[in-house]
Amino acid sequence: MLVSACLLGLNCKYSGGNNLDERVVKLLEKENLVPVCPEQLGGLETPRIPCEIVMEGDEKKVVNSEGVNLTEVFIRGAEETLKIAKLLKEDSILLQPRSPSCGSRQIYDGTFTGKLIDGEGIAAEFLRENGIKVYDTEEYFSD
Repeated sequence: MLVSACLLGLNCKYSGGNNLDERVVKLLEKENLVPVCPEQLGGLETPRIPCEIVMEGDEKKVVNSEGVNLTEVFIRGAEETLKIAKLLKEDSILLQPRSPSCGSRQIYDGTFTGKLIDGEGIAAEFLRENGIKVYDTEEYFSD
């Protein structure tokens, strides 16, 4: 299974830190986990300026808090993540919630105020549309 690298403690989060989740680390005892960071795979550096998704009509755009459009970088990261999944014949991914790349059920609303809305990040949506089972930690560990 692919997994957001930040969940395993790799410092690839926009702030330079990680989202270490001990439940994910414990999964290593029984699952082969392949860490990926779609944002880094797209070419973004760490740390980086925070990004959120804004809707312009039916079109999703990813902009950073300075207003720079980074949509193409996020799309490239999603495509590279799918290439890894196909190469390794992986059909599922466990993602960090709420991220503009990895959020699978909720994302920030594009105002940089911390407000959440229903929606998917760029990589989560792209992977799901291409046959990858997408989970976030809240859903995966809800039992």
